[in-house]
Amino acid sequence: MPKLSRVTLALLTGAVVSTGAIALEVPTPSFPAADTDPAVGACNDFNKFANAKWIAANPIPADQTRWGGFLMLREQSLEAQHKIVDAAVAGLARAKAGSVEQKIGQLYAAGMDEAKIDKLGFDPIKAELAAIAKLSTRDDVTSFLQQAHARGDSFVFSVSSGADYKNAARQIPFASQGGLALPTPEYYTSEQFAKTREQYVAYLTKIFTLTGVNADKAAVKASHVLAFETRLAQASTPRVEMRKPENQYRLTTVAEADQLTNLFDWSAYFKALKIDASGGFSMGQPNFFAEVNAMLAAVPVAEWQDYLAAHTITGASPYLSKAFADANFEFFGKQMNGQPEQQARWKRVLGQLNASMGQALGLLYVKDYFPPASKARMQELVTNVTGAVKGRIENLEWMSAETKAKAIDKWKAFLPKIGYPDTWRDWSGLKIEAGNYYASARAAQAFNRAYGLSKLGKPTDRYDWGMTPQTVNAYYSSTTNTINFPAAILQPPFFYADGDDPINYGAIGAVIGHEIFHGFDDSGSQFDGQGNNANWWTKEDRERFNARANMLVAQFNEYVPVASRPEVKVNGRLTLGENIGDLGGLHVAYDAMVKATAGKPDPMIDGFTREQRFFLSFARVWRSQARDEYLVNLVKSDPHAPEQFRAIAAPSNMPEFAKAFSCKAGDAMVRADDKRVVIW
Repeated sequence: MPKLSRVTLALLTGAVVSTGAIALEVPTPSFPAADTDPAVGACNDFNKFANAKWIAANPIPADQTRWGGFLMLREQSLEAQHKIVDAAVAGLARAKAGSVEQKIGQLYAAGMDEAKIDKLGFDPIKAELAAIAKLSTRDDVTSFLQQAHARGDSFVFSVSSGADYKNAARQIPFASQGGLALPTPEYYTSEQFAKTREQYVAYLTKIFTLTGVNADKAAVKASHVLAFETRLAQASTPRVEMRKPENQYRLTTVAEADQLTNLFDWSAYFKALKIDASGGFSMGQPNFFAEVNAMLAAVPVAEWQDYLAAHTITGASPYLSKAFADANFEFFGKQMNGQPEQQARWKRVLGQLNASMGQALGLLYVKDYFPPASKARMQELVTNVTGAVKGRIENLEWMSAETKAKAIDKWKAFLPKIGYPDTWRDWSGLKIEAGNYYASARAAQAFNRAYGLSKLGKPTDRYDWGMTPQTVNAYYSSTTNTINFPAAILQPPFFYADGDDPINYGAIGAVIGHEIFHGFDDSGSQFDGQGNNANWWTKEDRERFNARANMLVAQFNEYVPVASRPEVKVNGRLTLGENIGDLGGLHVAYDAMVKATAGKPDPMIDGFTREQRFFLSFARVWRSQARDEYLVNLVKSDPHAPEQFRAIAAPSNMPEFAKAFSCKAGDAMVRADDKRVVIW
């Protein structure tokens, strides 16, 4: 079953403004001077100058792995969602049968009935575990995988619909590597994570014993699961290499796939999922699937059973009794990420509801929490920042006119999407069983799998959303060439519908630019304006781009997030796309801010110039602190660098920053000319 990360509460303070149905508390649209630390100095460490005092006064809550601006706003979104679902539960008696409100209320109420869930223990998954226990042949295993994937499970590998990289207008099936419980393949092979593997085996032993297996047998089963996943890990394409489109996509026919994996019948698999794969499907990591085939031949069925049972129990843990939820948290939350306390029940249930019916909840969220004025102002900001991107491209000194013309063609094809979908999903086919948490979640999982696969054979819908409106985030899609800004991020301190221009451009303006430049980062730049994986660069321009990008890789490779672990450094190659987005995004947001304020007097709010407020607003976006265990996990698995480095990296490459704070050559926040990175 799917899982979401969740956050806890910290209220933003300030003036109250009306959004129509709900009154939200909104901070004053400026950067408070009291937050800065002159003793540090903006030119020495801009992150500490802007954020250290706030961080010192706001320790990480016990049920969090990190804490900061993003997390606070996510908590605010959770509080809003909490009110919505509580209202749905309170209104169940009068809710219209089959309505979104009824289904959300029933699912949430079932998840909050701890007494019933604890009484059931692991009864909800006994039938699934029994089915696994009955497997006796290799054919039984492949048949089980087919049926499980049809229900929405992703044992061993995953399948989904996506735009064909060579013909983005059509949707095709994508089969991708998977099957690992630990964050990356490195966790299974590196001596650095030997202790983590020991803890994982202990966790597996624990969950097996919770289902009635004696301790000795449980330990043997746990060792089988680790060995099984280690084989998958050794055959998996590393995270950095997965950034390359050629490792994400490889069009193959069913007949070709059957030759590669002669023990796994792809025709039968697609039939079970009711998929027409006659036009081919993507198998981006053929070596992985060849290893799965070898494991079907060599790994005893009993060990396949242990692996399938372990992943069934782990996936179901959020829906089972307290003993299972606690065991899951002890390993994945506390030991892996350093989180001292488990989150409140309502937040965990709300997270699972988002996984099951997130877009349905989003429909209710935007009615109360996203006023039309916010969308209108955001459209204006997107237009201005997008215009600044065009200016940057046209004035690049290192790019030829030929490549510039192609870049402008891609720029013209960008589609911004703001707030929420124009057309909402139909949830009428989802059957929620009142009072049955696990069965309802499984029904939603199968319903969502069918919905995703129903896109196959249809034209790619550029207006489809991959995030819910209540998500505090934003994203770019290379195969649709869209930039997407959910409603929940369009709130202070990121965005003010009627706020100070430098504050808006420094925060949400930089986010807008960041998402646009994902279309021109090391991966996105390999796709054209129609979403096709196609080369639009001259050889010389690509070489010049790579040389500049490599300088950014080198810059981030030097950052050490955990002082006591100097050997753990940021991976500049893994984080390159995000770092290009930050660097380019801050440049164009600054350009747009300068143009928007041209000819207007500078009010010097809180003693800061508009240029200083712009950069301070950017730094506040990345205001954050995190637990050491989480940071080690992050740099190994996440394409985003730790926030403290994102606050300083892009500004240190900008002469505009140095001018704004009167920094001089040799200051830590002023990179030498031969190390200063300029790409877009």
